[in-house]
Amino acid sequence: MWIVRLALQRPYTFVVMALLIVALGGLAAVRMPTDIFPEIDIPVVSVIWSYTGISAEEMAEVVTIRSERAFTTTVNDIEHMESQSLPGLSVIRIFFHPNAKIEAAVAQLSAAAQSVLHSLPTGMTPPSIIRFNASSVPILQFGVASDTMSEQSLYDYSYNFIRTQMATVQGASFPTPYGGKPRQIMVDLNPPALQAQGLSATDVVNAINTQSLISPSGGMMIGSHDYSVKLNSLPETAAAFNDLPIKQVNGSTIYVRDVANVRDGFAVQHNIVRHNGNRGALLTVLKSGGASTLEIVARLKQILPRVQSTLPAALKINLLFDQSIFVRSAIAGVLKEAVTAALLTALMFLLFLGSWRSTIIVCVSIPLSILTSLAVMHLLNETINVMTL
Repeated sequence: MWIVRLALQRPYTFVVMALLIVALGGLAAVRMPTDIFPEIDIPVVSVIWSYTGISAEEMAEVVTIRSERAFTTTVNDIEHMESQSLPGLSVIRIFFHPNAKIEAAVAQLSAAAQSVLHSLPTGMTPPSIIRFNASSVPILQFGVASDTMSEQSLYDYSYNFIRTQMATVQGASFPTPYGGKPRQIMVDLNPPALQAQGLSATDVVNAINTQSLISPSGGMMIGSHDYSVKLNSLPETAAAFNDLPIKQVNGSTIYVRDVANVRDGFAVQHNIVRHNGNRGALLTVLKSGGASTLEIVARLKQILPRVQSTLPAALKINLLFDQSIFVRSAIAGVLKEAVTAALLTALMFLLFLGSWRSTIIVCVSIPLSILTSLAVMHLLNETINVMTL
């Protein structure tokens, strides 16, 4: 009963404490991120190698096994590894011990990948190193469609213009768009013409690579002026690649156009997205880390009109999926049940004790307890979700 006597002796102190709890709890409720589930920090990192055209067996023997051996040598706190080799793709998942420092592990994996890169097939690029997080889930999906624009243009605008403007929102990440046709300069070889000229596909590749370089050329001082010098070493259009020479035979020059056709095309399409029966593209927004889903969605919707104004009028961005609706509904459902429980508790006190004072005390103490919990959770970097509520 000492706390009751202390409250009766110092009533103003407890009133000030209650007001302080209201202020701190309300501030914490406003600032805390809101989501469905709490952040689940799983110590898993994925290393993804890609090399188009190689078989799954060769990918496993040449890339996956060598990478795993390098990782086990230089990376600390590995619990176990799992790998999957596919045609042109190798996915290595590294599971770490619970107390491992993932940031340091990612840096070690990157260094190990750079060192093993020299022993891999020529032309391979460094892998993508992705830190797995169970809370990195899609929160928004945008459909990019047009009645007049091609799939190639839709993918190009989605990848190079829409993503880059929306990616400035903190906590949002944008993977590669689904659907559409990725733009690519295609060289269509003519095998009979190559055979007639005594050439191979390698000769065409070497000719294009050696004559489409970006090299520093410095500057030139003429009098009091300093001019930058630009070398004419890179074709400015796709059609200009057709005029590159390959070799000379008996004084006659063989050009790329004689054995191939270079055009502005697209890569092989692996997935198709349809919007109202027409082909389009799909942009998925992922939530990264402990960011607030509601805050990310609100900011993306806020900048969407500005992004739309920079695009052609024929291109439309449609909101297809919004997880914030489900988040608000889930949180509202939990809060509704909490308010119902508080009211029922106060009603039970009123019916069985018959004291308005006890009822008012209950009605005041329950919100104060909740606000105190929110303030403590904010200090512990927790989020408002159905679990913590």
